[in-house]
Amino acid sequence: MHSSFMSPRQVKIGDAAAFAGSTPRAIRHYHAIGLLPEPERGGDDRRRYGYEDMIRLLWIRKMADAGIALDDIRDAFTAGTASAGADSGDRDGIAGTLERLEETLAEQEAESRRQRTAVQRMRTEGSRMGLLSDFVTERLKSLPEGSLRQADLDTLLVTERIFGPLGAAVQATRLIVLATHPTLREDSDRIDDAEEALDDSIAVDDPRVAQVAAERHAFESALHAAIEESGPDKDDDALFDAWDTLHPATADDGGREADSMSAFEAIGKMPYDFSPARLRCMELAEELSAQDSPA
Repeated sequence: MHSSFMSPRQVKIGDAAAFAGSTPRAIRHYHAIGLLPEPERGGDDRRRYGYEDMIRLLWIRKMADAGIALDDIRDAFTAGTASAGADSGDRDGIAGTLERLEETLAEQEAESRRQRTAVQRMRTEGSRMGLLSDFVTERLKSLPEGSLRQADLDTLLVTERIFGPLGAAVQATRLIVLATHPTLREDSDRIDDAEEALDDSIAVDDPRVAQVAAERHAFESALHAAIEESGPDKDDDALFDAWDTLHPATADDGGREADSMSAFEAIGKMPYDFSPARLRCMELAEELSAQDSPA
């Protein structure tokens, strides 16, 4: 039976969107991100969509409805075109596209599980403690709850970023002793306050600068003696051995990320609002410490 109905060879964007259950705006977005090749425009400067374009739009709609990200659909189509040719109806090409999408979803699922595990750990350890690596928090678990301050954990977070988990785990020795020696903690707080008082109103040659530097040096000497007596520093060798065992490939750099900057670069990018007087105080304290060191 002959039919007088004639299907158009191409349709405008509005008709294409209506048939695919999409919108002209969505189709323009597909063009912009490379998901759907932009067809040639007709004499009226409007896009015209053919059969293969409609098939691609239907596939996009089905995959998007399944929750697959548009970027993943684009990447799968791009890889499929290279391996299966331009025939969108080729079964092997479609199978390959779906296989790649399934692999992508599996990777995303694994990443989602990893992220969820990380969030659960943060909730278990506490928001601040949970931001640190397991290698660091393992050293702190024996401390009484609340004995570490937020500033202590922030310091470890910065150290871990610059020197890696191993560096932060070693620094934890200092905080462990402060947390378990109330007198040293009080002295530390007092000197911290004195250093903070060396603001921009204090000249670098003000006598208070040298006085605070001497107090800092004396405190650091007392803290070092307490560390030697209490024994946490004896665990440092075991820390290095444990790190070498767990991360042999990164043992030389303290476990910094492969794409991280050097420690020198990182230190230069971490801002500290220290006045010239406070910086001078730090220099003097270091000089005093150097004088005590064996030649």
